[in-house]
Amino acid sequence: MGGRRKAAAVMATALLLGVTTVTAQATEETRRQLEQAEEEKKDTESALEGTKENLDNLNEQKDSLEGALTTLNTELSQVSNNLSDLENKIHTKESEIDALNADIEQVQSELDEAIRLKDEQYATMKKQIRFMYERSDYLYLELFFSAGSFSDFLNKNNYIEQLSAYQQKVLQDYKDAQAKMEEKEKELEQDMARLESDKKDLDDYKVQVVAEQSRVSGLVSQTSQSIDATAGQISEAEAQALAYEQQIKAQEENISVLKAKLAEEIRMAELAAQSSWRDISEVSFAEGDRYLLANLIYCEAGGEPYVGQVAVGSVVMNRVLSSVYPDTVTGVIYQSGQFSPVASGRLALALAEGRATASCYQAADEVMSGTTNVGNCVYFRTPIDGVTPKYTIGGHIFY
Repeated sequence: MGGRRKAAAVMATALLLGVTTVTAQATEETRRQLEQAEEEKKDTESALEGTKENLDNLNEQKDSLEGALTTLNTELSQVSNNLSDLENKIHTKESEIDALNADIEQVQSELDEAIRLKDEQYATMKKQIRFMYERSDYLYLELFFSAGSFSDFLNKNNYIEQLSAYQQKVLQDYKDAQAKMEEKEKELEQDMARLESDKKDLDDYKVQVVAEQSRVSGLVSQTSQSIDATAGQISEAEAQALAYEQQIKAQEENISVLKAKLAEEIRMAELAAQSSWRDISEVSFAEGDRYLLANLIYCEAGGEPYVGQVAVGSVVMNRVLSSVYPDTVTGVIYQSGQFSPVASGRLALALAEGRATASCYQAADEVMSGTTNVGNCVYFRTPIDGVTPKYTIGGHIFY
């Protein structure tokens, strides 16, 4: 009874002096959820930033590849034009070669005929020369003695001279024709050799251009494939960025909900500090309250020193005494979203297995008798920046 009167006196004094408004804070679970949500949002924003940076790099790579593809297509077009020009030139050269072949055949035919005539003339002239050589003296004597007069002899001699001159002229014409034919044949053979060389050069160049066309076409194909692959990566990055943006939106909505919940809990904390308080003697404990409270203390502060266990139990009893919270131990502990072991199922497991230690039971007995070592604090949590606690006991702060 002395302990209860002492607790009641302490609370009454606090109310008379005007309890200092509790710093606007949330419960441990809500604060933890809010911190986790904000941290997850930061992680998502960081991932989104990385994805956007990757997307920028991919777009730059795609632009570069498209520029290279444009250049390659221009080069390919030029190569194709060059090839077309060369094919036209080759066609022209081949036509010229065909014409020259026809000329050569004609000249060869004429040359063959000239050779035949030359052979005939040569044979005839050979006979004449032989005749003249063998019978020249007799011929002149016959002409001399057969001449009816000196004038007739001169006429016959003139005939012989004209015949000899004609034979010389025929022989010279044959030689000239043969030389001309040989020169023409040589000229045609040179032209043919030159054209064949040109054709070979053009064929070689054509092969080179076709090879270059193949190379450029290969580069175009390879670049196109790279662009397609990059475009696919861009699509994936854009989809990922969109997913991150949607995730951030959902996280922002979740943070808004948690902040609203936090604001409500702050309001409740302030209201609790300013509300009326019951005396411990006015509380009616139900059967099982001691077992329930001891196991909650075990879940929240089983590894804390005894004073820390009493402090946690004091928070539960302060809520029971406050007009803002439920007026029973069961109501306070199972109030939605207030104690994390309830939500996680650890309390249910502890209750099922009876895990509460002797010190947890002792702490429950002490606070149920009216003892408090954290004043009228109705919240506790692990330390966090921005929270100014009224008490720090073990690994928890109390406010």
